[in-house]
Amino acid sequence: MTDPKPAAYAGPERVLSGVQPSGDLHLGNYLGALVKFVALQDQMECLYCVVDLHAITQWQDPAKLSAQTREIAAAYLASGVDPKKAIIFPQSAVTAHAELAWIFQCVARIGWLDRMTQFKDKSGQHKERASVGLYTYPVLQAADILIYKATHVPVGEDQKQHLELTRDIAAKFNHDFQAPGFFPLTQPVIEGAGAGASLIMSLRDGRVKMSKSDPSDQARINLTDDADAIAAKIRRARTDPEPLPETVEGLRDRPEAENLVGIFAALSGQTKAEVLKTFGGQGFGQNFKPALTDLLIARLAPVSSRMRGLLADPGQIDEVLTEGAEKARAIAEPILAETKRIVGFWPG
Repeated sequence: MTDPKPAAYAGPERVLSGVQPSGDLHLGNYLGALVKFVALQDQMECLYCVVDLHAITQWQDPAKLSAQTREIAAAYLASGVDPKKAIIFPQSAVTAHAELAWIFQCVARIGWLDRMTQFKDKSGQHKERASVGLYTYPVLQAADILIYKATHVPVGEDQKQHLELTRDIAAKFNHDFQAPGFFPLTQPVIEGAGAGASLIMSLRDGRVKMSKSDPSDQARINLTDDADAIAAKIRRARTDPEPLPETVEGLRDRPEAENLVGIFAALSGQTKAEVLKTFGGQGFGQNFKPALTDLLIARLAPVSSRMRGLLADPGQIDEVLTEGAEKARAIAEPILAETKRIVGFWPG
C-alpha cells in the first residue's frame, strides 16, 4: 500500500520505542530492547516511553499499573538510559498519542488490520471477547511513532509487521492529504547492540519466546532476580541428554541447547560458533551452565541492584517521568496541531 515514490522526509533523525508495564521485565527484554536503548541514545535523539495505553488492551489491575510504570522506568535507568540524553516518559501523559491514533484509524483500512498476526496470536480462539483496543493496537503504535516523526524504531521479528503498517499509514496520510514528506517512512533498527542476538526463548521450552506472561517464573530470568535465583533457574533450565555440539549446525532441532548458547553469545559478545569452540563436546552441567550462571550474574547483578535502589525512592523515578513527559509534549503537540490543520479541523 505504500506510495511507490514517497517524497523524502527532511526532518531530524529520531528514535521512539517503549515497553509495556505489565509483568516483570526479563532477560529477553534486557537483551532485545534495553541494551539497544542505551546504545542508541549516543547516536541520535531518543524517546523511550512506558506504553501504559497499550497495556490496558488486556486487563490490568489499576492499583498496580502506576507501580508497574515506575518499575519499567527504573529498568530503563538501571540499564543505563540517561535522562539527560534520552526522554523517558509515560505514554498516557502525552494525550497527543490518542488524538493522532483516532486520525490514523480513519486513514488505516480494516484489511490491513485483519492481516496483523499478533492479534490472532493474542486473541486465540476467542477473538470476539478481545477488546477493540487489542485489535487497533497497531494503529496506536503507529501514532506513538509518528506523533514524534520518529525515523527509526528498534524492532524484533514480532514487531516488523506493525512497523510496515506504520509506514503504510504514513504514506497514505501523506498521499491522501497532499502533504508529501510530512510523516517519515520509519525505518527499523536491526543493527547494533543486541540486534545480532538470537530471540531469547523460555528456559522451560526452547520453542516459545521468554515472556512476562508465562505462568511459570522458572521460564524466565527476571531483571529483579538475585544471584541465587539466577543460579537455580539456570541449573533447572531444560536441556537434552546430548553434549553440546561443536558446530552451529549441530544446534539444529535442539531448541533448548540453541537458546542457552544464544544467551551466552549475546551476553559475552561472541558468536555461537565461538561459544561452541569453548564448550562443544561437553555436557551442559560440566562447565557450560556454571559459566553461563556466572556471566548472567555479572551482567544483571548491577542492573537489579540499581533497580531495587530506584524503586525504594519512587520520587526520583516520578521526577524523571514528569520531566520526560513535558519534553515529549513539547515535541508532540506542534506535530499534532499541524496534522489537525492538514486534516481540516477547525479553526483551520
